[in-house]
Amino acid sequence: MQKQTDILTTCIRMMSKLPLAILQRLAIMLAIVLCQIIPTRTAKYARLNIDIAFPHLDEHERQRIERCAARHEIQAYFEFLHIWGHSTQHNIALVHSVTGEQYLKNALATQQGVVCLVPHFGTWEIMNAWLSQFTALTVMYKPAKNAAANNFVLQARSRERAELVPTDERGVKQIFRALKQGGVTAILPDHSPDAASELIEWFGVPLSSSQLSAKMIQKTKAKTLLMYAMRNAQRGFDIFIEPMTDDIYDTTQNGTLLIHQAIEQLIQRYPTHYHWSYKRFKASPATSKLYTLPHDDALALIRRIQA
Repeated sequence: MQKQTDILTTCIRMMSKLPLAILQRLAIMLAIVLCQIIPTRTAKYARLNIDIAFPHLDEHERQRIERCAARHEIQAYFEFLHIWGHSTQHNIALVHSVTGEQYLKNALATQQGVVCLVPHFGTWEIMNAWLSQFTALTVMYKPAKNAAANNFVLQARSRERAELVPTDERGVKQIFRALKQGGVTAILPDHSPDAASELIEWFGVPLSSSQLSAKMIQKTKAKTLLMYAMRNAQRGFDIFIEPMTDDIYDTTQNGTLLIHQAIEQLIQRYPTHYHWSYKRFKASPATSKLYTLPHDDALALIRRIQA
C-alpha cells in the first residue's frame, strides 16, 4: 500500500511541474473526451444542473454553456495541480490583475476580521498564494481520501501561511476565535451541508444550505468579501474582489439567502466558469434521488418545484 502511495505521489508531483500551458491543453482534450466523445456520469450531472439553472435559454445556448463549463472546470483542476506544485512566488506571478484590491486592504485595516466568500467558481486556489502577501488564513480542510493527494495538498497549503483546521465543531471554534482577533478566513459557502442548514432557494429550487458563513459574519461582524479568480488569455489569472451588501451584518436579515443570491448573480454573469459537476440540486427531501432519475424525469420534477 505504501509503495502504491509513493508511486502516486511521484506521478502527481511530476504532473504538477508541467508548464501551465501544457496542463491547460491536456485539460481541454480531456474535456472533449469526457463530455462529448464518451460522456461520463459527471458530464450528465453537469448537463442536468445547467438545464435546471437556465430554463429561459434555448437548448443550443445551454449546450454551449455545458461545453465551455466542462472545459473551464477540468482546466481548473489541472491548474490546481500546477499551483500546488509551485512556490508561492511563482503563483503570485501568475496573477496578472486584481480588481477590487482596495476592498481587501480596507477590510484588513479595520482589524475586525475578514470573511472571504469563495464559491466553486473559476480557479480559486490561486487566491491563497495572492492573499498570503497580506495576511495569514485560517481555513477548514477536509482531508482527501487518497493519502498521496492529501499529503501533496497539505504541503502546498502549508507554504501559504494557512492554518488548516478540521471541518467539525473544533474547527468552527478556531475560526470564530481567529475572526474575533482580527484574522481572516476563506469559506466555500455553496456546498450541501452535513448539519446546521436551512432551505434556501438556489436557481428557484429550495435546497439545504449551510448557515455557517452567515452565522460567522453576523456574530463577529467580520468584514465580508466575495472573491473569485478567472484565467485570462495570457496564461495567467485575474482576481476579483467585491463587497457584500451591508445587510449581511444585520441579524434580522437571512444572511444565508443573501450569500446564495450574490453567488447566483455571479453565475448569471459568467455561467461557464461555475463548477457545474457538483450534485447540488439533490440537497432536499424532494430531490434526494434526483441524479438517479432519467434526465427528462429529473427535469420535470424540478420544473414542478420551480412552478
